[in-house]
Amino acid sequence: AVELGAETVLISGPTSLAIPPGVQMMPVETAQEMLDTCLGELPADIAIFSAAVADWRVAQQAVEKMKKGASGPPTLTLAENPDILATVSRHVSRPGIVVGFAAETEKLAENARAKLLKKGCDLIVANDVSRDSGVFGGDRNTVHLVSASGVEDWPQMSKDEVARKLMERLAQMLVPNQKAAE
Repeated sequence: AVELGAETVLISGPTSLAIPPGVQMMPVETAQEMLDTCLGELPADIAIFSAAVADWRVAQQAVEKMKKGASGPPTLTLAENPDILATVSRHVSRPGIVVGFAAETEKLAENARAKLLKKGCDLIVANDVSRDSGVFGGDRNTVHLVSASGVEDWPQMSKDEVARKLMERLAQMLVPNQKAAE
């Protein structure tokens, strides 16, 4: 996005990765902080949700270390984290284009289409993350761009090439959206 001249804000949880030059980094620690920060950045032309927070969190955090006891491990009660992608997709100040990602191990296109509808976004970048795909820890990826009009299969390429191609596609989509608003 920065290479194409876009003002780019990265909202991220803790990471050891370097912040790309030209990117405004907004660090967060919890799912609620991430949602609040995302909503605080609206309106926006494009919002890309390339990774998801955990679906669940511990309902009540302990204030002190939980020590081993004679009764065995403690029972942890879980609470659902907010659905950031769905919330932003349906927000009154919804970005012009909302992109989600779907990491799937089976029924890739079917699950990605279902996520597109459930979350209310414009595009889903779906990829196969099954054990044999080599996506995690590797540099190459094969993605499928899912929209309301269908599925576009992209050839295997580096993750940087996927990012460039996606940003070029989004820039093309944004131009008609801006002309329609004028």
